[in-house]
Amino acid sequence: MKNPILRLAIPNIISNISVPLVGIVDLALMGHMDSELHLNAVAIGASIFSFIYLSFGFLRMSTTGFVAQAFGEKNQQNMWLTFQRSLVLGFAIAFLLLVFQIPIGQIAVQLPGAQPEVNAEALKYFHIRIFAAPATLGLYSIMA
Repeated sequence: MKNPILRLAIPNIISNISVPLVGIVDLALMGHMDSELHLNAVAIGASIFSFIYLSFGFLRMSTTGFVAQAFGEKNQQNMWLTFQRSLVLGFAIAFLLLVFQIPIGQIAVQLPGAQPEVNAEALKYFHIRIFAAPATLGLYSIMA
């Protein structure tokens, strides 16, 4: 690719669509279940994760900005340090999400105001998908 901006932008675009895409795939799979209960639960869970992960989009955007500055200065060491800091911060946030997953999950599934059966299933989905937090937030740092 000849355009350096496009070469840098394409991975960022792909990482931006990865989080909602997981929820869409889960919704497509749940649409084939025998009850709409599962479909509703996954819709709530996917919305929760889109909100949570996009709240930490600063990892991706700030890392991109600082790495671009270091790249412009031709400072390899600063580029590497910025990446390391972002990765450590992403994993620290993911660790906190895992530690506090019970209260976060209970609060998050109550917000949409769904039926208790749907909330119970959404909470199950939440407790399964929360374990992707280290990979997702780590990806934010890597794709910067």
